[in-house]
Amino acid sequence: MKSPIAVVVLAAGASTRMRSAVPKVLHPLAGWPMLRHVLESVMRLKPARMVGVVSPGAKAVAAAFAPHPTVVQRRPLGTGDAAKAALTALEGHDGPVLVVYADTPLITTATLRRLVEACDRAKAAVGVLGFQASDPSPYGRLIVRNGGLDRIVESKEADEAERRIDFCNSGVMCLQGTLMARLLGAIRSANAKGEFYLTDAVAVARAAGHRALAVEGDEAEFQGVNSRLELARAERTLQQRLRLAAMEAGVTLIDPESVWLSADTRLAADVTVEPNVRFGPGVTVASNAEIKAFCDLEGVRIGKGARVGPFARIRPGSEVADDVHIGNFVELKATRMGRGAKANHLAYLGDSDIGAASNIGAGTIAVNYDGYGKHRTVIGAEAFIGSNSSLVAPVRVGKGANVAAGSVITEDVPPKALALGRARQVIKKGRAGPLRAKLKARAAEAKRTRQK
Repeated sequence: MKSPIAVVVLAAGASTRMRSAVPKVLHPLAGWPMLRHVLESVMRLKPARMVGVVSPGAKAVAAAFAPHPTVVQRRPLGTGDAAKAALTALEGHDGPVLVVYADTPLITTATLRRLVEACDRAKAAVGVLGFQASDPSPYGRLIVRNGGLDRIVESKEADEAERRIDFCNSGVMCLQGTLMARLLGAIRSANAKGEFYLTDAVAVARAAGHRALAVEGDEAEFQGVNSRLELARAERTLQQRLRLAAMEAGVTLIDPESVWLSADTRLAADVTVEPNVRFGPGVTVASNAEIKAFCDLEGVRIGKGARVGPFARIRPGSEVADDVHIGNFVELKATRMGRGAKANHLAYLGDSDIGAASNIGAGTIAVNYDGYGKHRTVIGAEAFIGSNSSLVAPVRVGKGANVAAGSVITEDVPPKALALGRARQVIKKGRAGPLRAKLKARAAEAKRTRQK
């Protein structure tokens, strides 16, 4: 692109169909707020300026734009009025201006770049992204003549011939910065809603003798989100896109449709993911790691050759080093597992540091919460923690130490020491038979009582 671009993101919609206290554009999609997907796509274009247009009182939406500025559309008078509200923030900009929508989160950088470059080559005053619609009935039609865009006709205003056109308006537009103020200023609200439609910029430009053009994109990229149903459809489309990208990068997804990824999930080549795995935000998995079925991971780095699951949960702030084994029904929270450490069964390790090559037995609990604050458990390298042990933090277990099964450890264990923290076992020879007879008689008496 020869000229620096600016971007206007329209985010002032009322979003009443979502029926939510959360602003529509902040609803999550693949682990990110919907708005963030749009911002990420446009920021890859390296715009010289970017401004968001929000409604009055939309503090949470304005905060989501940070560090980029926002302006307020005082009254809901249509998309043309919203774009006009951004003019003060664009003063002095003479390059292309992209106008995109915060509720169209699947738009890609490549498609936006094609539109801007096409406008730049053709010296067009206005460029519009269009698509071949599978069902064109809800959309405005793009009327193309002699290779140029003549006008946009809203569906309800189209005649019979125009309704047969399936080349439809996405709403995404590129305007020449030096003409933008004049084009927007010439738009009128002579319509049933009394609003200023951004789409009218095409007719205004053509009437002034300027060129307008349309660039075709994939319909899937222009899915708008105005309801929970449309949010679910967008999620499905985005998940398919993320899964395909992962597999093309060398990741094995045994059952792709059952794996759910976040937008920032990073899976290296030769990672294997079994069915029914969810990757929340902030997960990185190194090569040759294996994520077994029914795992839930969020905010964790998984090292090379590690094996996780099945049925494991790893919560934010955790690190799993190379060759670590995390087995079934093991939960980590803000825990660092050193290289080659193992926790193969039924353990909770919260706020813990587990040394390299240590073994954590089944049923082990890092007792990290005292009702008021969290405390850390530190286990040295090559330690052995026996099954059904409770480590009451803050506590340290030294390198090479052993904790006997069934122990409750409340004091630090020195390196290479053996720690036993359980009641002494008592054996009474020959007493098992009489005890059973007594218990059997008691149960029989209770049964007779119930039957009376």
